[in-house]
Amino acid sequence: MCDYMRYATDFSSETFGFYVGTIYISKGVEELISEFTSKGHTAGFMSCVIAILYFLTIYSLEAIGSSTVWRPAFRGLLADYAYVIGTIFWVGFSHIPGPLKAVDISRVPISKAFYPTQPRGWLIHFWELDAKWIFVALPFGFLIMLLFYYDHNVSSLTAQARQFPLKKPAGFHWDFFLLGCTTFISGIIGIPFPNGLVPQAPVHTDSLTVYETDVRIVPTEEGEGAEIRRPIVKATSVVEQRVSHFVMGLAIVGTMTGPLLIVLHTMPAAVFAGVFFIVGWGSVGSSGIMHKAIFLMLEDRFVQRDEPLLRVQNRKVLLWIACQLIGVAACVAISETIAAIGILFPPVPLHQSD
Repeated sequence: MCDYMRYATDFSSETFGFYVGTIYISKGVEELISEFTSKGHTAGFMSCVIAILYFLTIYSLEAIGSSTVWRPAFRGLLADYAYVIGTIFWVGFSHIPGPLKAVDISRVPISKAFYPTQPRGWLIHFWELDAKWIFVALPFGFLIMLLFYYDHNVSSLTAQARQFPLKKPAGFHWDFFLLGCTTFISGIIGIPFPNGLVPQAPVHTDSLTVYETDVRIVPTEEGEGAEIRRPIVKATSVVEQRVSHFVMGLAIVGTMTGPLLIVLHTMPAAVFAGVFFIVGWGSVGSSGIMHKAIFLMLEDRFVQRDEPLLRVQNRKVLLWIACQLIGVAACVAISETIAAIGILFPPVPLHQSD
């Protein structure tokens, strides 16, 4: 079944990634708006400050990782642990004694250790339901299956994209089988379904990628010793393992313990709005749609002559982007209605032509 993903084109993948990123950003905005309505203007403004500065902190630290400041090991350390550094700082910022700590902002709600947030047991008593509810749930389950089929496999495609020098073969079938097992367990115990997401999947692969920065020296005619030094960043290898995935899963279980629940309760909800902004912009800013839009706005003399888009007429590139944005806008509009469950992206076989 996963073999059909070979027919998924860049049109669908880029549009879907841009849509997901847009939804993440909008959810971050909604989180901040709810802070104004539930906690008041003071808490709302402070939440905006934390969320926006958290976003800028993570963005800056990750940008340092791809820059040429300091030593490679140090800037790589800052980039790899950007979320940890930003989270610790801005959570601590909200607890600074005085006016900041006095502001009543929303924090992560918690329950008892290893206990559901709802007043029920761990198992859903599905065997007590009438048979009619099985048939009521079937169409919704079918839609979720189609969504997961596309969402998870597109995530696998982006996590194993061409820019990552992977050596091991892809594991689409095994990954999808594992998703089915975890979804089955999630349905029995009544927790959200775990599935791969487009923005996070390539981010994790990128964090495991080993980059090397070389120097390209371009001599000039301005005199002896005059030269232009340009950094060339190359992805040399990927630490291909599943240990970090497994450890992250165990860490989620660990957050259900009493001490870590107390730690989680110290976190402002605005931090998660900042996470939404980071993840959303990571998908939007690096998308093919954004790349093509920037290409169209560049002055012609500053465009690299080996740019593949030069082989395509600008009006066709513009038409391509317009079709993608129409799809994104339609899906975002549907997401804001009760029909949100109906969003499915067919792998539309569109191709650019010269």
